[in-house]
Formats: sequence, C-alpha cells, structure tokens
Amino acid sequence: MRTFIYFSNSAATSGKALSGNKGSLELMKAGRMDIVIHVIINTFFISHDIRDDVKLHLVFHGPPDPPRHIEINITPEMSLSKKDIGTFLKKVLYKYREGENTEVFPGCFIEKKSFLNLVDDLLGGGKEIFVMDKKGESLRNVKISEDSVFVIGDHNGIPKKELKRLKKMVTPVSVGPKTYFASQVATIINNELDVRGI
Repeated sequence: MRTFIYFSNSAATSGKALSGNKGSLELMKAGRMDIVIHVIINTFFISHDIRDDVKLHLVFHGPPDPPRHIEINITPEMSLSKKDIGTFLKKVLYKYREGENTEVFPGCFIEKKSFLNLVDDLLGGGKEIFVMDKKGESLRNVKISEDSVFVIGDHNGIPKKELKRLKKMVTPVSVGPKTYFASQVATIINNELDVRGI
C-alpha cells in the first residue's frame, strides 16, 4: 500500500477553529485547511472512483493545541465525498481525546503525535520513506518499493530544523524543476506509481 504524509505547520488542531458564522467553514483562517482538502482529494479521488490502496497521514502543527495526527485509510465502510471533506475534517478534529488514538470513522483515526515521531514509527516498521525536495534525485529515476511512504510539506515547506533531521533518515526526491502545489505533488506521485504498476 502506498502511503503519504502531509505536514502542515499552520493547519488548525481543533474543530472549533474551522467553525465560522452560521455553521460555515473557515478554511483559509484555519491555517490553510483548503490546501489540506485539495491534498485529500488528489490523494484518494480519481475519475468515477476512489483509491483504496492509499493511506494518508495528516500532521497538523497549528494552533491551538499541536500536534494532531490524522490517519485516513479508505475502507468499504467509510463514506468520503469530495464536497464534504471540510466537514469531515471538522468532525475528526472535534473527536480528539487526550491520550487516545481515537477511531472517528472506519479507517480514520486521530491522536496527538508529532511529525518526526510518526516518521520514526514508520521507519521502525520497515517502511522506505521519501521526502519531497527540489534538490533530491528525480522521482522517475528512484527505485520504489510497493510499501513506500512519501512526505509532502505544506505551502511553506517542512521547517528547516525538521527537514535537516529528516534528510539524514530518509531519501530526498524531486518531482521536477518547478515548484508544484502540495496537492499536485500527490497526483504526480500517484501517477508515477500507477504507470509502474506499484
């Protein structure tokens, strides 16, 4: 199963932060949660179908109480619609319970776990991890196993301190000479793995 980690240093860590007037969603004010929604769409959704061979880890380090780790794995019991992802995230964040890894929906969990702790756990489980880096080796030239993990940063990228440590632990790869949106990077990686039949 292919796995993605999306790290956001600004995404809100409470459901209340997404709540606007009269039940509306405040995606821009909630630490660019709009980007998170696009990442989810481009990770899982394809024309007339949804990928069930992908796992997505979202790590939010924004206010008011970072970090939050959300794991999404599409199951037959999970109902996920493109038009309701903002509401979905709001519900997941509201269901957080201190000291627990809570299953909010079938295949969807939330807990308090930092970005580097998640990476350490995945490495400890034998995963091969790639971090997106413009200076890294081309994705097209890298050998990729069926159980690989791809780390994507938000619009500001992964903080320098974490990135420096991360590069000592994982393989930096690039999707090309241009800087793409995080959601586009997920699409490019999915396409490369689809072409390879991984």
